[in-house]
Order: sequence, then C-alpha cells, then structure tokens
Amino acid sequence: MKQKIVIKAQVRCKKCWSTVMKIVALAEGEIFSVAWEGEKKDKVVVIGDGVDAATLTTNLRKKLGCAELLLVQEVKEKKEEPQKPEKVTEPTPPSYPFLYPMYGSVVVYEDPCTSTCNIM
Repeated sequence: MKQKIVIKAQVRCKKCWSTVMKIVALAEGEIFSVAWEGEKKDKVVVIGDGVDAATLTTNLRKKLGCAELLLVQEVKEKKEEPQKPEKVTEPTPPSYPFLYPMYGSVVVYEDPCTSTCNIM
C-alpha cells in the first residue's frame, strides 16, 4: 500500500537537514520520494510503500529532539484511460442541383394557305 507521510521536523541548519534525509533513507520499507514543504521548509513529505510512520517519527525525534507526525494517508494511483484515436470524418461533398442541358426551342411555323389552288 503506497502511502504519504508528512512529518514536521525542527530543522535549524544544513547538518540537521542532511540528518533528516539520512534517517528517512535508512527507514524500513520502499521509499519513492522525499520532499520538503511548508513556508519554512520544516515539513518532510515521504511517499513510500511499507514505511512505518511511527518508527520514522520516533527516529527523527531521537536525533533532532522535536518531530511531529502530521499526516498519514494512502496514495491512490491514477489510472489513465487509453486514449482513443479520434475519428477522422471526411467532409461530405456539397450537393449541387443537377443542371439539365439547355436546348433551343424549335418553333414550327406554317404559312396558312388561303387559296385553294395548288398549281401555282
């Protein structure tokens, strides 16, 4: 179980800072990261698996004189969903109305025959 431990430690100088880092590095269990937080950089954040928070705080208290356990909580791993490839949509061709070919209009005109004589 991966857990996050926050301990407030009284760090006065760089020697105390390196002492804290050594104690945390020698702690039992698997440690993934160690970081300093807070305005005065007085909080040690340890993320690890199988680390005993009470023992770690006691060891820091023995060396530094003052250490306070502030927080122990389980770290939940974020499951990333596989990204689905975006569907590529091809644009639809524009719909144009079908134009029929234009034909010229044919006008048939007959001259009316007024005379009945066809010989002439």
